[in-house]
Amino acid sequence: MYHLYGISNCDTVKKAKKHLEKKDIEFQFHDFKKNILTRELLERWKKFQGDWPVNSRGRIFKQLKDEYIKATDAKKINLMLENTSLIKRPVLEKGSKVLYFGYDVDFYNGL
Repeated sequence: MYHLYGISNCDTVKKAKKHLEKKDIEFQFHDFKKNILTRELLERWKKFQGDWPVNSRGRIFKQLKDEYIKATDAKKINLMLENTSLIKRPVLEKGSKVLYFGYDVDFYNGL
C-alpha cells in the first residue's frame, strides 16, 4: 500500500494525488494538518534525504529560518511537528519505505 503525506491544499500534493488516482493506484493520504506526525517518520525521512525534510522555499521556513538554522536536531524536530508547513511535500512511501519527496511526472509515471 502506498502512503502519501502532505497538506491537502498544497498544489504539489494535489498533483501527486491526482496522478495516483488517474493511474488507479491505491494509496492512503495522510494530511499533516489533520494526522499527527511522529519523530520516527521525520527521522525516516531524514535518513532517506540525508538531511531534515524541510521546505526551504516556503513562507513558514522563511519566518523561522534563523531559529531553525541555529536549532539542535531535537529542536528542529519540534519545529517541524509544531509547524508542519516546514516539511517538504508530498512524501510518497510504499509500506514504510520512502520512495520520493516532491512531485515529478516521470517518477510517478514509473509507479
